[in-house]
Amino acid sequence: MTVPRLAVDHLVKTFAGRRVVDDVSLTVMSGQVTCLLGPSGCGKSTTLRIIAGVDMQDSGTIHVDGQLICDTVNRVPPEGRSIGLMFQDFALFPHLTVAQNVGFGLRGRKDQGRVEALLQKVGMLRYLHDYPHQLSGGEQQRVALARALAPQPRIMLMDEPFSGLDDRLRDDIRDETLEILKSEGTAVLLVTHEPNEALRMADEIALMRDGRIVQRGSPYNIYNAPKDLQAAGFFSDINVIKGKVQGALTDTPFGQFLAPGVPDGTDVDIVIRPQHLKIDFDRAGRGPNPTPQDGTPARGVVQRARFIGASSLVEFRMDFDGSILRAAVPSVFLPKPGTPLWIMIRRDRCFVFPRG
Repeated sequence: MTVPRLAVDHLVKTFAGRRVVDDVSLTVMSGQVTCLLGPSGCGKSTTLRIIAGVDMQDSGTIHVDGQLICDTVNRVPPEGRSIGLMFQDFALFPHLTVAQNVGFGLRGRKDQGRVEALLQKVGMLRYLHDYPHQLSGGEQQRVALARALAPQPRIMLMDEPFSGLDDRLRDDIRDETLEILKSEGTAVLLVTHEPNEALRMADEIALMRDGRIVQRGSPYNIYNAPKDLQAAGFFSDINVIKGKVQGALTDTPFGQFLAPGVPDGTDVDIVIRPQHLKIDFDRAGRGPNPTPQDGTPARGVVQRARFIGASSLVEFRMDFDGSILRAAVPSVFLPKPGTPLWIMIRRDRCFVFPRG
């Protein structure tokens, strides 16, 4: 059995009587990128600081390549953990050149070849003698990456490292960074509050809420099989239709939905993302015929429609209860407000969760 590069078991950290890290466990393999994803204040950065050795946990253990580096009795100091750190502000030394900043990560060892090889890898060799204030944000990010990699850490901890960059540059830098980290065989634990960043970079996502990891899995699985309504809503806009279970079925204006294993009488939320609504035209007050895949159509009236680039977002007020549903339509589709249209819901793209 392969030993994880990083193994965190049952970490707990309490501040002012509140558990900000609550029984967190995770593993990261060599060459793997795991994203610790969640809203601000959920405990992501505190978890990272404990692993780095900046903060001390109240309980739990941390192992690197099977070796204990920290519990509540034994503690390897941060500089002895073979862990690299990258943060949002890059933290470059303003009085040192690019080469000196990268060499600083070698802790006094003379290794100009390693410095130049890393700067070549991140495309910054020609800036060898420049100072940080002479560089753009993206260039500073590349230097910070080279400096963090210089001592050849087994693990890289990254706390919102790309949030200071503009969107287009951010995508390029993320992809380049990921490629370099994987080529070095580094295990990466990345903290972010941006779902798209986690989906783009991660081999595994650990979704965090109120100090706990509520779901772990591949980006595909965690997006397409969310644990609850909050998990579904964290990754994208959602529509919610209310229902009640009888005989493992829920009756709605869109027809019946399966709710296996949910007790009779349970109130449920049926969740569907805007891109999975299907729209059809009104035919003198009638809509399309029901189908097994899309169920029964329900009529709504357009409230507004907006073009948002690759798609259009159309909002409907539904006849059956006055609720608002949103549909995302590829390309340009901008019906006028007041237009009646019919909506159907793909059964294979719905999630049914007990309410509350």
